[in-house]
Amino acid sequence: MELMLKIPGDVVETLRFPPDELEMELHKELALALYQRGVLSSGKACALAGMTRREFEGVLGERQIRRHYTERDLEDDIEYARSCQ
Repeated sequence: MELMLKIPGDVVETLRFPPDELEMELHKELALALYQRGVLSSGKACALAGMTRREFEGVLGERQIRRHYTERDLEDDIEYARSCQ
């Protein structure tokens, strides 16, 4: 399943991201927010953000977002790693 998120044009126009980086930045912000809330594992958040784990961990540190890692996160990360082979 794939989901398309619609953002009203007037909202898009007020975002302070360079136009060529807009989609990437929105994916990153969504991934960070969902990870911070604990509803997305770190592996899936990296995939959504289009970042490596190292890059994602760096952004978490810059934003002082607490890292959490549960047994379920480990299972998700193992599954994700296997799917990338």
